[in-house]
Amino acid sequence: MAAQPKSLPNLLIVTANFYEDISNALLEGAVDVLTKIGATFEIVKVPGVLEIPAAVSMAMAGMRNGRKNFDGYITLGCVIRGETSQYDVVCNESSRALMDITVQHNIALGNGIQTVENSDQAWACAKKDDKNKGGAAAQAALAMISLRKELGV
Repeated sequence: MAAQPKSLPNLLIVTANFYEDISNALLEGAVDVLTKIGATFEIVKVPGVLEIPAAVSMAMAGMRNGRKNFDGYITLGCVIRGETSQYDVVCNESSRALMDITVQHNIALGNGIQTVENSDQAWACAKKDDKNKGGAAAQAALAMISLRKELGV
């Protein structure tokens, strides 16, 4: 019997546009990783990081209704500390919501939301030739897709 071909993963990338240039750089890193392995993906853009968990949740609801099926999710965005407590709210609430969704629904998620002190740190995280956190988020999502399959979930 011939071996079944390995199916390539299909992922949803959700990117926040609040710092659009930084998000686009993170996206470039993620797309590069996925393209190299031949994975398929779709990209949706939301206004900010707080909207990312809702977009993931909406995509999951669409799957339950027989719409598009995603093997995993990649979340990308940036939160730069400002002079108000808004930074803490955005960082904590988006992380908490994503973690809740991930654990409750056993999804494979690569979280590439960068929480930084300043623009220099943001760019260091975003650039493919520096820390390439977008690429790292894609690799994390792929690893979690593999783990979920291995564990039979």
